[in-house]
Amino acid sequence: MTTQKPRRRAETFAAAEDDDRRFSTSATADERTLLVDILGAQRATLEMKCAGLTGELARRSVEPSTLSLLGIVRHLADMERRWFRRALARQDAPPLFSSEACPDDDFDGASADPAVIAEAWRVWRAEVTFSDGFVADAPGLDLAGEDPWRGPVSLRWVLVHMVEEYARHNGHADLLRERIDGAIGV
Repeated sequence: MTTQKPRRRAETFAAAEDDDRRFSTSATADERTLLVDILGAQRATLEMKCAGLTGELARRSVEPSTLSLLGIVRHLADMERRWFRRALARQDAPPLFSSEACPDDDFDGASADPAVIAEAWRVWRAEVTFSDGFVADAPGLDLAGEDPWRGPVSLRWVLVHMVEEYARHNGHADLLRERIDGAIGV
């Protein structure tokens, strides 16, 4: 009879295998490398928290909150777009899932429709790809942009803010996923 050593809660998520490279960056890397890699780890955590789900992604499973995993994906696609395309690259790129008339439609418009789910992931991945390319091509972290709400922002601030944004919503994702099917962990 083999006995298994008890595992920590953070090690029990099905996708958290030995090949998980989310936390492999040296803790003494330069600032830009650290910020980019930590943001990448947060993005990967969101994908992991959503892995294996389809229509359940739209489930609002922590009442009375209207948050869903799909709503978080849609929201973060809009945040990637806002900060990297609009504020830093100064593109005319309106939000994809929210508007003045429906400011919370990123969350409220999340439905179990397979087309809605596919579009959310497609757009999120496209925005992440743009953001990664923008950061890679930027001359430095002091590169400045402008946001109507925040005013002048640097690439450094945007990267820190995006880590903060993902970390906050990944905490929500922990609760939502556990409520959906019991999956827990980092």
